[in-house]
Amino acid sequence: MLLKLLEFFFFIGLLATLAPLLGKYMSMVFTGEKTFMHPCCEWLEKLCYRIAAIDPKEEMTWKTYLKSLLLFNFLGIIFLLLILSYQHFLPLNPQNFPGLDWDLSLNTAISFVTNTNWQAYAGETTLSYFSQMAGLTSQNFLSAATGIGVFFALTRGFTGKSKNSLGNYWVDLIRAIVYLLLPLSLIFALILVSEGVIQTFSSYAEVLTLENNHQTIPLGPVASQVAIKVLGSNGGGFFSANSAHPFENPTGLTNFLQTLAIVLIPAATVFTYGLLIKSKKHSYLLLSVMGVLLIVGLSVSLYSEHILNPIFNASPLLEGKETRFGVDRSILWSTLTSATGNGSINAMLSSLSPFAGGVALFNLMLGGVVFGAVGIGICILIKYILMTVFLSGLMVGRTPEYLGKKIEKREIQWVLLTLLTPTALILIGAGITFATTSDLSASVNQGPHAITTILYAYSSAASNNGSAFMDLDANTLYYNLTLAAVMLVSRIVPIYASLAIAGSLGKKNIAPFSTGTFSTNSTIFAFLLLIVILTVGSLSFFASLSLGPIIEQILMLEGRTF
Repeated sequence: MLLKLLEFFFFIGLLATLAPLLGKYMSMVFTGEKTFMHPCCEWLEKLCYRIAAIDPKEEMTWKTYLKSLLLFNFLGIIFLLLILSYQHFLPLNPQNFPGLDWDLSLNTAISFVTNTNWQAYAGETTLSYFSQMAGLTSQNFLSAATGIGVFFALTRGFTGKSKNSLGNYWVDLIRAIVYLLLPLSLIFALILVSEGVIQTFSSYAEVLTLENNHQTIPLGPVASQVAIKVLGSNGGGFFSANSAHPFENPTGLTNFLQTLAIVLIPAATVFTYGLLIKSKKHSYLLLSVMGVLLIVGLSVSLYSEHILNPIFNASPLLEGKETRFGVDRSILWSTLTSATGNGSINAMLSSLSPFAGGVALFNLMLGGVVFGAVGIGICILIKYILMTVFLSGLMVGRTPEYLGKKIEKREIQWVLLTLLTPTALILIGAGITFATTSDLSASVNQGPHAITTILYAYSSAASNNGSAFMDLDANTLYYNLTLAAVMLVSRIVPIYASLAIAGSLGKKNIAPFSTGTFSTNSTIFAFLLLIVILTVGSLSFFASLSLGPIIEQILMLEGRTF
């Protein structure tokens, strides 16, 4: 127990050390300041501008920024769809895998372009090396960079003074890749290779087992995909078992570093935000709110996992857990991966205790507001901040203000659209599925666990997370199309709303702080923000959570199965 506590505190200490440094670095990169990486990376940035005929000094309005983003990502979907559908004609396919069916190709293409990385397939038996690298891994970089760009565009709306421009989408995209994602992924991939994560173009190995049976050992360029998988809030694994596979996560060190990488950039982004708005205190306040939500969820999960299960008369249950590293590390991973929008796994989520699985589910239902996905997660948190400021203004009878900008009807309408759209998609999508017997039976479980499984699938798609309970046969026409639609809408709406809010606020003057201004750097504001987040989540999903993990936990403690 002492060793586990020391490891946990070392994890927190390392994160607390690296996140502010990375946050400072990110703020310098995106404000055009020179960094220690410019001597070795600036040539690549300029080369990208030259090849793509981009003028880095050109400024974009929010509508132009949005059009560029949507067009680029639409072309990304088409490009990836073609790769997956026709991979049997493309190189680096030593196993001669055929092209994917159109509905699975569409689902996968939308999944990776939207930074969801939902996988209704087993990578080692479905995709060629070319599809994994040129298709999926490239989109891991592009989708993460897109989210980072939207965050900086939104921040410019708050910091701009009567400004109609939000920067340049192409510049934000290229800088995010060249100075942040590419160097970090290269370093991390080399560390992973040194620890035993495979990276090869060799064909699958055919071996003879001790039982004198033939077995195929899947290989491939794994380390390069795993690095950006965890760093970019992507989560899509090279293998179906994701980071529970020993080729993706072979040692205790790789497990520790991958867990750290999941939360590193999301945490650093909060520090970046504080620097850009010139209020470090505000960033610490936001981190404290996130920390409370994360620690409470982690505590509930650990407690639930370690209490006696009267059905099996055991505690904790090891089935489906990462037994190489221990149950606690599986719980830490499940909590972080659902809180950050990463979606990777190192254990079977369906094997968690009902409350532990329920915490992961609730994290998704909150929209990844606890650190959240790279870039987009903090954008959703900012919308909760605007809602809190608006409600606080109503209570005291003053026009709501945030960072000196008045928050009016237009901004709140976009906030409500962002917060209500995923909620509606989760409940409507799951409700239709519950009413469709044939698709409900796709779950291998029954009773409240089946309800949790399907709720989790639509919550994962709606929060662009991508993790799954792993006991749902999702590779059907129904799930491929409905989940793809949820992923696409849930990606576009927050981006559209973020840029629209930024465009609206960017035109407004910054009002000076006065004695009548409600401070957003106070403990009372942090408390109100926490209450708003929990209230929205509870009112939206308490009924559905009651039918799933809550009733399942009660039945488990009574020793009843279903």
